[in-house]
Amino acid sequence: MTVRSGDGIVVRRALPSDEQGLCGVDVVVGGGDAERRASIRRWCESGVSAVAEDKSGHLGYCVVEYTFFEQGFVTMLMVAPTARRKGVGRRLLDAAASSCTTEKLFTSTNVSNRPMQGLLERAGWLPVGLLHGLDAGDPELFYLCPRRG
Repeated sequence: MTVRSGDGIVVRRALPSDEQGLCGVDVVVGGGDAERRASIRRWCESGVSAVAEDKSGHLGYCVVEYTFFEQGFVTMLMVAPTARRKGVGRRLLDAAASSCTTEKLFTSTNVSNRPMQGLLERAGWLPVGLLHGLDAGDPELFYLCPRRG
């Protein structure tokens, strides 16, 4: 899976050698979260992550796993703060939809994460549920990707 665009952004499967670059764009890792760093290593090694990059380097990444009722689930979508609002997140979501191997593809975000909700809505994802109890005082909204391929 490699998708090139006219503006020089490439989306491709992440490799183990991308670990440092993905850690560099992840604001949670930047805050010192060792568990997230370990997750990025695992995602790169297991081939479940896609990376967006241009000539300047890594712009963001997306992870699709199949542990949510045996359906695809976008576990993580992270775009570097300097690359946000430039179509990187949308390209990563589109790549996730294209590469998903199950009938359905889901994701979720906190109610407080309005930018992610806006991205999902603009990309055509449909809200399908609300779950209380994961993060105190900040319910999780679940979305379903309506199209595939």
